[in-house]
Amino acid sequence: MGRPLFYEIVEKPATSCIIGICSAIWFYIQKRNIGYSHVGLSYENAIEGHHWRIITSAFSHISAIHLVFNMSALWSLGVVEQLGHIGLGVAYYLHHTLVLAVLSGALVLGMYHLLIQRFKIEYFRRVTAVGYSCVVFGWMTILAVKQPSSKLDLFGFLSLPISFAPFESLIFTSIIVPQASFLGHLSGIVVGYAIAWGLIHGMNNYWAISMLGWIVVVFVVSLKRSGAYDFKFLEIESVTDPSLPSVRFLGKW
Repeated sequence: MGRPLFYEIVEKPATSCIIGICSAIWFYIQKRNIGYSHVGLSYENAIEGHHWRIITSAFSHISAIHLVFNMSALWSLGVVEQLGHIGLGVAYYLHHTLVLAVLSGALVLGMYHLLIQRFKIEYFRRVTAVGYSCVVFGWMTILAVKQPSSKLDLFGFLSLPISFAPFESLIFTSIIVPQASFLGHLSGIVVGYAIAWGLIHGMNNYWAISMLGWIVVVFVVSLKRSGAYDFKFLEIESVTDPSLPSVRFLGKW
């Protein structure tokens, strides 16, 4: 028999929390009947100032099978938290999950921009991406470089050699689920290699907290400016350059 689930959760605290958050968001989305257009990331929405969608798109899933596939893969990849002896571990996992979520979203928008502006492929203007797949593919890639002898277990019965998992999964999902975001998955792989090869390095608690703080600020301000949510305590006024916002908190203080 395998180990009790409780012990697995204790050994993968960050992974367990993320799976819980993504599952809770999925239940909320189903209850509120929220669709791709409400939380997904697209080039058209990004140029309209909906930068908050980089975060909401990463943690949102519309279909149950999409959620199950991503969370099953993520649970297997949570072994990263147990590899502190090779320089990984819980802190590394949390720091670089943040990097993967933000940079893969930014990279896929950059790819859309290139395809639209340079190659005039207007199809990508309205392509909407959702799901934690970009982060999952990033961790597959990091683990493939750092621990190539590992296995990726899916659904409890399918096992893939981690060294081939990123591109095997990229091809597999593109064939089985044609509407899956190929560029979104590819961006996760690219950022994953950049982290694994040390091109992105130096993340520690200070930089992670600083990055998280800026993410929260940009998230809130972009929600307000785009009109997606009206924060009563926050007022944004234009300054000399209308493209730069001036932020003011309202209240007695």
